[in-house]
Amino acid sequence: MFRSRTEESVEQSEAMPGSVPGGSMPPRVCILTPVKDATPHLDRYFECLLRLDYPRERLSLGLLESDSTDGTLLQLQSKLSQLQPHFKSARVWNRNFGFHLPDGVPRWAPSQQLPRRAALARSRNYLASVALGDADWALWIDVDLVDYPPDVLNRLLATRKDIVHPHCVKVPGGRSFDWNAWKDQQSLLMHDLRGRGELVELDSVGGTMLLVRADLHREGLIFPPFPYGRLHPKARRRGGRALGWLARLAGRLVPGEIETEGFAMMAHDMGVPCWGMPQLEVRHKDA
Repeated sequence: MFRSRTEESVEQSEAMPGSVPGGSMPPRVCILTPVKDATPHLDRYFECLLRLDYPRERLSLGLLESDSTDGTLLQLQSKLSQLQPHFKSARVWNRNFGFHLPDGVPRWAPSQQLPRRAALARSRNYLASVALGDADWALWIDVDLVDYPPDVLNRLLATRKDIVHPHCVKVPGGRSFDWNAWKDQQSLLMHDLRGRGELVELDSVGGTMLLVRADLHREGLIFPPFPYGRLHPKARRRGGRALGWLARLAGRLVPGEIETEGFAMMAHDMGVPCWGMPQLEVRHKDA
């Protein structure tokens, strides 16, 4: 039986950050990664995972492969057989959603954002539904991150926040790579929040690396595969830097937020704030 977050917070009051009842063991964490056409990234992805400074018996790994055309699923199955001893469990699932970019069209093309991110949201939701098991926390990690501190998980857990993520950049100390993490109608990105403390409250989150208390997923918090929160006070509006891709498509008020931004709007509606750590950097591939 899963404990409620209220019961858990009381039990943990005298324990280490994020620990399970009694404080004798660190929490169980399930690392979740959706993958598609990821063969160039898999070696580095697993290298970084194996550098994590965290008890292996408390880590599980779940990956969902979708719609790949480069043999990603076969490579994953081969690699996971070698990784089983390094995790409590390591599993891969396959579920296709039928989304493929047209030839010659980059993934950031405005015309592709809604269908691409809807498919990604569905893959995240499916993966959370099948992979969490008895985990206390879900740690979402994108397959194309190329570096992060070995103690990143401990530092995220130490915040005692239900939803928190580090700062994703391409160059150490550089501008934010992930523009889905923002405040004030996207007028402030994570690089704008450096110097405001180790921990800042956000209106929206990105998913390159994102720590979520697992019970939130069990209680219904999803990555909406549709625009969510059309009139949400924290959703973006037209004007200036806040005119995001969805606003450009709509030509009017943003009709809500999708995927990780929609996740943040839904979290706020559930009474759960979102947090970021501007000084704690993880590095994305240069693309």
